[in-house]
Amino acid sequence: MAEFLTDIKEIRARARQEIDKGPITAAYGADLPRVIQVCNEALATELVCVLRYKRHYYTASGIHAGVVAAEFLEHAAEEQEHADRLARRIVQLGGEPDFNPETLTARSHAEYDDSLDLIEMVREDLVAERIAIASYTEIVNWLGDGDVTTRRIFEDLLAQEEEHADDLKSLLERLPGALGGRD
Repeated sequence: MAEFLTDIKEIRARARQEIDKGPITAAYGADLPRVIQVCNEALATELVCVLRYKRHYYTASGIHAGVVAAEFLEHAAEEQEHADRLARRIVQLGGEPDFNPETLTARSHAEYDDSLDLIEMVREDLVAERIAIASYTEIVNWLGDGDVTTRRIFEDLLAQEEEHADDLKSLLERLPGALGGRD
């Protein structure tokens, strides 16, 4: 095990400096303004996903809509939890979460979709999940050890986005006329 390098008295003294910065100490190793910006982009992505899933939930129709709509509603709730976690982290970092609806879609990595075809809805949601997976993987790697707490948040979000993608892929495989579906 590596030796603890900093004298505890020094840690205590540093903790008293710049107390107004809350959890951001001299040990913080990331580009704070950029981390806040990236978190706000992810927040926009999650909010667009909530809106897309909610729209799909309410407009899903057809013989298979019940099961698919239930999945949409579950995913919408989980995406809202993701947005809440990101907003809390942005505030903790000293930033302001950006909920501005006028710029939401421009800041989002994923796109909004207003398809009415059930298979198209699932496909578009799967595309959005794949975008989130690619984006969040890049963010996790970019953060590295510079901001471990934010990295862990994105790791958690990434795991759930992968689960969503798997759920949607399974739905597509079961829907008649869709990817691998049976009539």
